[in-house]
Amino acid sequence: MNANWQDVARATLQGSESGEMTFPESVRMLVEAGFDGYAVDFRRSTRAYYMPDGAATELETERTGPVAERFDTAVIKEALREAQALVPGYTYKGFCAKVAGAGCAGYLVSLIGKRVLYYGRTGETHTEYFPGTQPAAKP
Repeated sequence: MNANWQDVARATLQGSESGEMTFPESVRMLVEAGFDGYAVDFRRSTRAYYMPDGAATELETERTGPVAERFDTAVIKEALREAQALVPGYTYKGFCAKVAGAGCAGYLVSLIGKRVLYYGRTGETHTEYFPGTQPAAKP
């Protein structure tokens, strides 16, 4: 385990919010430091980082605005494709505002599961696999 794991958590949050770090760069840094994953809560403006031994740290994030009641999977998928393509003008802050406006209350990043679970206020979910890790379809 990285002795400075809390510093790594702070650095990835700051890098995301400032636009200096992409999601893949952040993931790589967190995996190398030994993290299991992290959770973003738009309603509380927090991000919690988790280590395999149960250690965790919670950091305050920038506010995104209100979370819409209706979970709009199509808009959330659109925001994800824009982020993955780093379309001109893309920012993490803009991504957060767009998905919150589409009813995403938060998301859980599983580094060991190589996926992100987006969830709404009434329990709807959308799972996004890291590029290239989509599980095979079951017959």
